Amino acid sequence: MKYTYLGKSDLNVSRICMGCMGFGNAAAGQHSWTVDENQTREIIKHGLELGINFYDTAIVYQNGTSEQFVGKALRDFAKRDEYVVATKFTPRTQEEIDSGVSGQQHIENYLNQSLENLGMDYVDLYIYHMWDYHTPMEEIMEGLNNVVKAGKARYIGISNCFAWQLAKANDYAKSQGFAEFVSVQGHYNLIAREEEREMAPFCYSENIAMTPYSALASGRLARHPGETSKRLEEDAYARFKYDATADVDGKIIRRVEEIAEKRGVSMTEVSLAWLLTKVTAPVVGATKITHVDGAVKAVELKLTEAEICYLEELYVPHALVGVMAQNGKQKAGNVV
Repeated sequence: MKYTYLGKSDLNVSRICMGCMGFGNAAAGQHSWTVDENQTREIIKHGLELGINFYDTAIVYQNGTSEQFVGKALRDFAKRDEYVVATKFTPRTQEEIDSGVSGQQHIENYLNQSLENLGMDYVDLYIYHMWDYHTPMEEIMEGLNNVVKAGKARYIGISNCFAWQLAKANDYAKSQGFAEFVSVQGHYNLIAREEEREMAPFCYSENIAMTPYSALASGRLARHPGETSKRLEEDAYARFKYDATADVDGKIIRRVEEIAEKRGVSMTEVSLAWLLTKVTAPVVGATKITHVDGAVKAVELKLTEAEICYLEELYVPHALVGVMAQNGKQKAGNVV
């Protein structure tokens, strides 16, 4: 495994971040394809053994059971200073707004619950899951600064935002002497490259780490055409993100397959090796031990410039999908 610093922070993270959305009680949340606690423990233990020290979860993943499973596994298999754990909070709910819960209080309440779920005194990275149009940005930044000052979060990050939003928030934080966002978690992979328009160059100029989710397009960049999985069959949200462009994306996926066969490696390795040339640490979900192995091997795979160009040349502009397609249109408390 290789390691790097997360943006301007002193967090030394593995080049692969294990995404923990696939962990949690399958009967307790949005996803029916998640794995139970025993499987979660096996996967996290294997990840730690292979050098992955960066783990990303969220309070909304399977109603907090992802945090619970992940926290216990990390506590049991590693010392607290041996891993970096990130979790995320969502916008205020309509009930909170009606009750007069401020943005600052919302953040404190959610982080306290996440820490209880994780069984930890602090998180290394606390991530603003999606832009909250019903709460003043100033309240969010003050609330995040408060939890950093209180020692409950070492650093803060943001997810699912536009470059102008990140720039605006960090500019305000800087003017107030508040904690600034050190990382951004957006939707970025070989068949979804819209982050390259403004976010990627902005982050490069400001030394803000990119830790994209959906690094393998919910498995599409890791499977040969015709192969299936439980997630592919049951994840309606992923289909919402990718089905409309399946034809044009398929041409790129076939090139991933072609290079993988030529190099004698997996499609996972090729797809992630490409992304590792662009970002700090992709967030890679795992619901099997083999998923971890493929992600770790990708760190060692070096693509040639010709291979990179070959993978990139067929991409065409895509409409924003998923959470970003709804950025600016959400109702209070709408969690995706």
